[in-house]
Amino acid sequence: MEKVKLILVDDEPLATEVLNSHISKFPHLEVIGRFRNTQEAFDFIENNSTDAIFLDIQMPHETGLEFLKKIESKRIPVIFVTAYPEHAVEAFDLEALDYMVKPVSLDRFRKSIERLEEFLKIKKSKEEDNTKLEDGHIFVKADFKFVKLNFEDILFIEAFADYVKIHIPEDKRIITLQTMKKMEATLPQDKFVRVHRSFIVAINKVTSLSGTYVTIGNKHIPIGKNYKDSFLKVMNQNNFLK
Repeated sequence: MEKVKLILVDDEPLATEVLNSHISKFPHLEVIGRFRNTQEAFDFIENNSTDAIFLDIQMPHETGLEFLKKIESKRIPVIFVTAYPEHAVEAFDLEALDYMVKPVSLDRFRKSIERLEEFLKIKKSKEEDNTKLEDGHIFVKADFKFVKLNFEDILFIEAFADYVKIHIPEDKRIITLQTMKKMEATLPQDKFVRVHRSFIVAINKVTSLSGTYVTIGNKHIPIGKNYKDSFLKVMNQNNFLK
């Protein structure tokens, strides 16, 4: 199996040792850099290729969130490992791949690695950015072929770094190379609405909503503060709030 190259960015040596111990349980993972501040990490990735970054939030001079904003264009998957759970929403708004709260158990770490491997597998396939809209349905390219999806079958759409996950009934999903911005512009506005930087929902699939999340089936989807007003306006227009 091809090695997955990782760098660790944390100013706490003990936290890095814990991560290193977990990583050692997976022979295909390789740590190619350990850094105690984001500047050292930035200098490294400017000149070296890495598959993913494990990143702390609170560090000297620059936070992990600020660092992620700075390297956003590099499209390197970032997994946060932090003692501060309150930053999770902002991290996912910035399209972090995962967010783990210290102390991280081996089982939780394994789930994060599975998510990373899924992302890297999709990235490696290098599918074309191609979506076709037709009356009543959409075609998306997945697994090197076009898949027809009826609008009525789409529950919600989730950002996944450079890709989107289109969730459909029976807990199934279609993953395609696409941006959320283009997907939002492609889908009919009378059927779908953006509720978060990372989520678009099918209006008629919403079963309930609160001030912070919307429910579709058994899924709770966060409502981003920058989308809340426009989302509630759409729901009001569809008589959901009456």
